[in-house]
Formats: sequence, C-alpha cells, structure tokens
Amino acid sequence: MTPDLEISFEHGLLSRVTDKLCLEESYSSVYHRTNHDVPMPSRERLGRAVELLRSVLFPGYYDHSHLNIETMKYYTGSTLDEIAHILAVEIKRGFCFACAEELSISCTDCNTQAVSITRDFIDRLPEIRKLLAQDVIAAWEGDPAAKTPGEAIFCYPSIHAMTNHRIAHELYKLDVPLIPRLISELAHSKTGIDIHPGATIGPRFFMDHGTGIVIGETSVIGTGVRIYQGVTLGARSFPLDAEGNPIKGILRHPVVENNVIIYSGATILGRVTIGENAVIGGNVWITRDVKKDEKVLQAQPSHRGFMDGDGI
Repeated sequence: MTPDLEISFEHGLLSRVTDKLCLEESYSSVYHRTNHDVPMPSRERLGRAVELLRSVLFPGYYDHSHLNIETMKYYTGSTLDEIAHILAVEIKRGFCFACAEELSISCTDCNTQAVSITRDFIDRLPEIRKLLAQDVIAAWEGDPAAKTPGEAIFCYPSIHAMTNHRIAHELYKLDVPLIPRLISELAHSKTGIDIHPGATIGPRFFMDHGTGIVIGETSVIGTGVRIYQGVTLGARSFPLDAEGNPIKGILRHPVVENNVIIYSGATILGRVTIGENAVIGGNVWITRDVKKDEKVLQAQPSHRGFMDGDGI
C-alpha cells in the first residue's frame, strides 16, 4: 500500500490565500448565491435522466438490454416514473438558478411550473422517438459503412448527439432555463458535436463522423440534410445595445433548406439561406445566400496557374 503523501506549507500560506480568495472583488463575477436554499442542478442526475430517456426511446439497446415485448410496458412505465421525478427536481433547480431576487415569484409557483413542464415534456416523447427513428434511417442510408440501423443507434455519435438535442430542444421550447444547455453539453463533451438546444432541426438529419460540428442557437435545418465533420453554422457578428452589450435573441445563424449536403470543414455564417438541394464543398467560407440546386466548391488552380471553378 502506498503511504499517504505528507504535504507541508510555509507558515501562513493557506490563511493568506484563503483571505485573498474571499475578497469580494475576487469572487464577485464568478460567485453564485444559492436562491431559496435550492442547490444548483445536478449534472449527474441530468445525465441519469438522459440515459434513462435513451433507453426508453431505443428499447433494448441501453440500460435493460434484456428487455422483451412482454416486459416492455412495465419497464417503460417504471422508467418514465423515475425520469419524471428527476426532471421535476432539476427543472425546479433550473428555475431557482435563473430566479432574480427582485421577482415576486414564489417557490410554490416554481414547483407547480416544474411539475407542469415535466408532464408536457413526457407527453412529447412519442414525437421525439418518431424524429429520432427518421434520423436513424438517414444515418443508415447515408453511410455505406453502417451494416444495420441498429449499428447507427448503438455506435454513431450523430444519433447520440441528436438524442440529447431533441430532448434538450423540447425543454428549450418549454422555456426551461439552464437545463437544456446542460443536456446539450453532456453530448458535446462526449461526441465533440456542439448543438445549441435552440437550433431547429428537421427529420432525417445525419452528421457523418460528426467531430467538430457547431450549430448555433437560431439555426434552422430542414428535412434530409447531411453534414460532415468540422462544419460550422455560426453567427457573423453580434450587434450591441446602447450599453455595449450583445443583443440577445436575434436571428443570427443560417437557414439550411431540405436535402442540402455540407461537406467537412465548411463554415457558413450569418442569417443566410442555403437553398434546397444545394451542395456545399469542403473547407469553403460562406456569408451569402446559396440558391436552390447550387454547388459551391473550392476554387481549383487551372493549367495556366489561375484560379477556376465555383467560388463563393
């Protein structure tokens, strides 16, 4: 057994550093004061809820992999009960985190609202599964390396990230603070795919490979869109208010219409529209609208040493 490591400090070090860390000017910009004695939302508990949701949305793949048709109804019901209890508590904590002290909202109101939102969210699970089932088919059809749809469910980062996103997006639409972003970041940290919970994404969406993809809050993506690793759907600039602070809530990310393909490393910025059936080549930079059926490719050097091809 390795002996405990003895650490000695110079006289007064801990006291001196403690005093500095407890100076108000040191912590004022990073300190969270617990509102109403309610703790911060728990990333661990939210992670548990998301994994339980994954097991319900894709029965037989996660958690109780021995699930069969005879036990599905019992398992699904009991799992939903656990999910509901976790979400109600975490949503309430999210409200408390965002609660301004000057607001006259009672804790009873937040309790009631958290329970009501949890019920509304649970009611939307069949629609979430319907969308995810179409995402799975898009992954299977869009990648010749996928031998079965089940392989996409169990192995592909696209399906993992989209499961988190479709859960987070529903909570975002229900005006839940903080919790949707935490759920998105759970997938981001695991897959390298960064999707803001506010992004609106249609059915049959597939991210091939996926690593490094960034999709901003006000992005709108249509049906049957396929994108590759390293793609960014981002904002071009941030308008400021009279005090010099970024204006929140403006439409600042791209609109990608149906059946668009965006290849690896492409960067699309601002509230531009990528028209239906367009193809965006790898490593291009786009800040303008792209027409329906248009192809935007990197310029290629000609035999004369000049640049030919479809530019942006």
